Amino acid sequence: MRIHQGWVSARAVPAALALVMAAVGTTTQAEAAQMREYRAVAISAGGERIAAIESADPGVPGRRAHGRAHGHIVVRDAASGKITAEYDPCATCSYDFPSWSPDRSPDHPALAFIAADPQGGVATLWVARAGKLTPVGAVKGVANTARWSPSGADIALLATVGATKQTGAVEAGARQVGEIGVNEDAQRIAVVPAAGGPLRLVSPADTFVYEYDWTPDGKGFVATSAKGNGDNNWWVATLGHIDAASGALRIIAAPKMQVSLPHVSADGRTVAFVGGLMSDFGSVGGDIFTVPLAGGEPVDVTPGYAGSFNGLAWKGAQLLASSLQGDRMAVVAVDPGARTAHTLWSGAVAANGSRDGRIVFSRDGSSAVSVMETYEAAPRVHAGRLPELNAITRDNDGFAPQVAARSIAWTNEGYRSQGWLIGPRQVAPGRKHPMVVIVHGGPASAAMPRFVASGESGNALVRELVERGYFVFQPNPRGSFGQGLAFTQANQRDFGGGDWRDILAGVDAVVKEAPVDGARLGLMGHSYGGFMTMWGVTHSTRFKAAVAGAGIANWISYYGQNGIDQWMVPFFGAAMYDDPAVYRRASPIESIKNAKTPTLLYVGERDVETPAVQSMEFWHGLRAIGTPTTLVIYDGEGHAIRKPEHQLDQRKRTVEWFERYLR
Repeated sequence: MRIHQGWVSARAVPAALALVMAAVGTTTQAEAAQMREYRAVAISAGGERIAAIESADPGVPGRRAHGRAHGHIVVRDAASGKITAEYDPCATCSYDFPSWSPDRSPDHPALAFIAADPQGGVATLWVARAGKLTPVGAVKGVANTARWSPSGADIALLATVGATKQTGAVEAGARQVGEIGVNEDAQRIAVVPAAGGPLRLVSPADTFVYEYDWTPDGKGFVATSAKGNGDNNWWVATLGHIDAASGALRIIAAPKMQVSLPHVSADGRTVAFVGGLMSDFGSVGGDIFTVPLAGGEPVDVTPGYAGSFNGLAWKGAQLLASSLQGDRMAVVAVDPGARTAHTLWSGAVAANGSRDGRIVFSRDGSSAVSVMETYEAAPRVHAGRLPELNAITRDNDGFAPQVAARSIAWTNEGYRSQGWLIGPRQVAPGRKHPMVVIVHGGPASAAMPRFVASGESGNALVRELVERGYFVFQPNPRGSFGQGLAFTQANQRDFGGGDWRDILAGVDAVVKEAPVDGARLGLMGHSYGGFMTMWGVTHSTRFKAAVAGAGIANWISYYGQNGIDQWMVPFFGAAMYDDPAVYRRASPIESIKNAKTPTLLYVGERDVETPAVQSMEFWHGLRAIGTPTTLVIYDGEGHAIRKPEHQLDQRKRTVEWFERYLR
């Protein structure tokens, strides 16, 4: 729930606002150091218990491992939020999503989770049962996504034996030396007895499995998978059935779209999944499709839906799903036979759940859990029997809002876009503020609320910019999630076209509604946002400073340099070798001589998704024409900047860059 949705003159703070702020309390730097973080929530089959990875963020970058505090597995009562158990068997490990056993008895459910030890290179599967914690299996490599069999006798997981890198294209790539492209990591389904025993690899050795779920009979799995390099081939992954005994893979469907979150109906006859145009594995949005487990052509059961589904679960013959509807997260009941969708609950919040979606449902779908936050309200675990979802944790209640935020909607060229405007809680009358536009990655993604805390606990870049008097605008132009499948597909073969015009139209809408100085605008983004920043400074002089993180300067050279070339085909309509003109037309380097905006560039040294040479090419061009520029390449980093010291350095440089050119 929002506490404040506008901006207040410093001359006249309403008494009601003062009372609200007093009730919430103020946050000192010491208090900010104890911000509670919740992630990877799970709810027991009967809905009585909740598990999550929780940590108290020390707020000091140098004390955080891999960019975040060390977490514990915490079990809470779903009604009261009271902690009933806590597990931390490995002080040097990071934990993966916990998973409850299928036992519906409130007194006997067991909890499985994976602990990854980066120093030893071992991932251990642990089971907590009746207060006793037992290691039941281990992988020499990396592992994730533990799932209990329907009977509870076995546990499956995704295992990469002898992994050369962490799983995922955003992670730092393996060193490219020797003969490359020969020995690829293979993430496979493995099964281990829940009581402990040898781990058995099930799925084919030449196939990378991305997501999976047990079939209701416990005799197999439904999975998305592809042969070859796992970082690259998710965009061509197929939906298949894997026999648990033989490991045989049978293709169920090979749709010309990205497939995510496959689940089988209770009668074992139908597979439901989220399908659509998605640019990053794990960033889910699209319509819900169904297909017979026996195989066939997928059917869109939510055609024309004005939102993007990002989670689902079967409830009898119906589906429960989570979706992003503009500026609201929602729980939706879907009847696949009637092709209808009915909203049960919604809120203007960001929601984070598990690998099954942003809101996680109990086995019968009667209860749900998620971690929710806004720009002004700190993260809390929300749970309850649908359609009610209420906060059950109070650890972060003392954190006062540091900013004011509001949703902005505008229409451009027939498309309705939405974005978030964040600024100071008090604004002096008549004062105009500089503004930084932050373009999200993707492009198939969306900017959603993230709490802005004091100190270093959360969203520190936005906090520091606002503290220095900036407004921050985070637009969701065409190509984003939240407005339906057609909206997400609207920038195909048009990067830097309609999406860029939507952003400019959004800036115009903000300047009309907020005390923003339209002559002091900054532009920044990472990944697709980095590309849009490069595109923006080569196609506009409206922005006076820019920061491009992990951007793409030249789609022609990028096609042959990156480790995920398959992602471009759905967006550009063809491989670069077949239609180079559409790639060249979208390349900022083609218009580099128009760039007059001082531009800071940064990128990870071992970025698989957007190699450092792309930022170097743009930096080289800016230097050649005399435009102020700086390039920073972070040692050992991938697409996601993980090391706390690098995160701190990147933020410091970003703020200083905008201060230099927007003041």
